[in-house]
Amino acid sequence: MGLWDLQPLLLVLLDCWASVSAQAGATPVVTTEGLYSTKPAPTTFRPAVSPRPHETPRAPRPSSGPRPTPVTDDKPALSFINPEVPDESNFDKLMKTSDGFSSNAESDVSLTAKPDAPNTAKYEYGVHLQTSHSFLRFPSPLTSSLCTDNNPAAFLVNQAVKCTRRINLEQCKEIETLSLAYYSSPKILRVPGSGTKVPITVQSITIQSLNKTLTLQEDTDVLRPLVLVEAGHDKICTNVILEVKYSLMYTDAGEIVKADVFVLLGAVSSAMVPFQQKFEIYFIQQNTKPVPLSGNPGYVVGLPLAAGFQPQKGSGIMQTTNRYGQLTLLRSTAEQDCLAIAGIRTPVLFGYNMQSGCKLRLTKAITCRLVAQKVESLLKGQGFPDYVAPFGNSQAQDVLDWVPVHFITQTSHMKDSCQLPVALAIEVKWTKYGSLLNPQAKIVNVTANLISSSFPETNSGNKRTILISTAVTFVDVSAPAEAGFRARPTINARLPFNFFFPFV
Repeated sequence: MGLWDLQPLLLVLLDCWASVSAQAGATPVVTTEGLYSTKPAPTTFRPAVSPRPHETPRAPRPSSGPRPTPVTDDKPALSFINPEVPDESNFDKLMKTSDGFSSNAESDVSLTAKPDAPNTAKYEYGVHLQTSHSFLRFPSPLTSSLCTDNNPAAFLVNQAVKCTRRINLEQCKEIETLSLAYYSSPKILRVPGSGTKVPITVQSITIQSLNKTLTLQEDTDVLRPLVLVEAGHDKICTNVILEVKYSLMYTDAGEIVKADVFVLLGAVSSAMVPFQQKFEIYFIQQNTKPVPLSGNPGYVVGLPLAAGFQPQKGSGIMQTTNRYGQLTLLRSTAEQDCLAIAGIRTPVLFGYNMQSGCKLRLTKAITCRLVAQKVESLLKGQGFPDYVAPFGNSQAQDVLDWVPVHFITQTSHMKDSCQLPVALAIEVKWTKYGSLLNPQAKIVNVTANLISSSFPETNSGNKRTILISTAVTFVDVSAPAEAGFRARPTINARLPFNFFFPFV
């Protein structure tokens, strides 16, 4: 079959395609009762229906004449209205009639419904402390050293900051952040959202003069206002806040029950501007006492050593409540009488080498054994410890971390003599622990050496005086910092045997 034979067939196919396209593009007219107008209805694709049963007669299809008007009972199709296309002319009208951007009723409910926030009725860690008007303000530096007054104080967040205040001294009376009333007048809510208010009580007011002398004001109920005075060519603003320290007491239920403030007022001259302010806030739980530490973590020079004893194996370290009485020495007095100063002790302070002593007068009436027991108890004191804390903040339950006290007894034997302890020498070895930039003092070894001496028996009626002494020595056993050794770089990669060909 040639190309000319296919031409009639192609014409027939094109004619059929044109008739089908015309029928598909024709829009049927829908006429129903209750409608005042006829509108073109869109052609909708309906799902395929099951075949008609055999007993149902099928209507005869006319062979000629006009096509019947289709009638539909599809309600969405009957109520369909062509939507307006938004443009510049009708955009504002469509926005006014629009209910929003929700797509269905369910989304409307989910967006408009606001669940009620749970009322915790207590402060939690980090929550801002609320006052009757806003929140308790705690000035602090942010991006620079200048004071930012809108910083809120947070619950259980202890802070101690310093910031710089830059002011115009002639307007100091108008700057409220310089006055005492600004920090003492707010009333803190007992719990968030409650009507119970806790006033801030001024506990102490200290006045600092220009020459740095301090004076404690007796009447704390009198709030000194800001006063600007002239001294020659200089201007001085007095009663300016220099330091503020808040002390807030809370309960285990998260309630604020007490608020105190301690302030330092001073005089600021034009030569001192800008000046520095200090702010501090700390929290104390009700019915508890803060446990003082000798360091955090390392020991601080001048603070007492933490020590105790273990009553039985497996138990924790027991310590006396008097932190200055856990490890002690004899305390020297003007009388130098050991029997008169019995029980008077001085604490062992970290980093301080100390030596003390007294005189003991012996007579024939006192037996050697009784004197030895008395002198030993005098040297060791009441409850000589078995362990010393390695750090200033060591916990009593961490027994394995504590340093045991090695007790050594030295005696010298002599025939027909009395062995009496005469000295107790304590040696504390410590080292620098941690970073070289901020080393922490750590105790690594403690040795107590009880030294005894021999004395001949005292004859009847004769008296003898012996010297009793105690001493403590701190030895730094820190290893010196050594520079790190860097080995020369080596090549561990294996190269192919002909890598340097043709040079090698």
